[in-house]
Amino acid sequence: MAGAPPGPPGPQGPLDPLDAGALHEELRGGLWNSVTVVPSTGSTNADLAAAGGPEGQVLVAEEQTAGRGRMGRSWVSQPGASLTFSALLRPDRVPAERRGWLPLLAGVAVAGAIREVSGLPAMLKWPNDVLIAGRKAAGILAEQAADGAVVIGIGINVATTADALPAGPGSAGPGSVGSGGLPGTSIVVEGGKAPRQRLLAEVLRGLERHYLAFRDNPDPEATELLAKYRTLCATLEQQVRAELPGARALTGKATSVDAAGRLLITTPGAVAPVPLSAGDVVHLR
Repeated sequence: MAGAPPGPPGPQGPLDPLDAGALHEELRGGLWNSVTVVPSTGSTNADLAAAGGPEGQVLVAEEQTAGRGRMGRSWVSQPGASLTFSALLRPDRVPAERRGWLPLLAGVAVAGAIREVSGLPAMLKWPNDVLIAGRKAAGILAEQAADGAVVIGIGINVATTADALPAGPGSAGPGSVGSGGLPGTSIVVEGGKAPRQRLLAEVLRGLERHYLAFRDNPDPEATELLAKYRTLCATLEQQVRAELPGARALTGKATSVDAAGRLLITTPGAVAPVPLSAGDVVHLR
């Protein structure tokens, strides 16, 4: 475990520093056996995947310079104003066909933590973008390492100012509008307050709770994970366009999420909904 000293003051005053030692003590006795905070790195996901080791490691970077989001998008962070971190899991008892639930499970943990700490009604856009007022405040990327571990990377715009948020389609960052055409936002921009230390601890507690239950019984219906996800999913009952590989698209109404974590889209005149396991989804207005 290691801690980093606070960085220089940001444009709005001193940073909201993170204390790795305090986090480690607060989370002691559970899944998270190591919490490390570094001033800067390329990608927390890549660092954890390369290091290997037991599950329960958390790596937090005040600045991330070469991170990635879904669909290969770049992912950057504003030092002191965001949370950028990764957690290493070893879901050996979870069947391969159920591991697609891990990033969705993380989405439930992040949205729940934002709601608890800030009071803002965070929601999910399938599969795991976290929205506030229809804008993207956080993103999640799960990657499998060469040794079978799964690394969950999470980026949250906490105190990012409006002028520092992505400005147009294809922009970089956790609030990138390139993900389904959504503009970026932050907790502060939406009128909320969330001390980063408390928010990070709450996300990790939620992730631990949902992950351990799912690891022990990888049935999202039995653990009520599916019901919780559906409650938080803003995509349901929306008219959507799913952008698929090969420049294909599917347009219809998002009616449900099934036990495999797939989005069910009912197209005009269809007898049965089409299950979508991957792709960018745009909420149509």
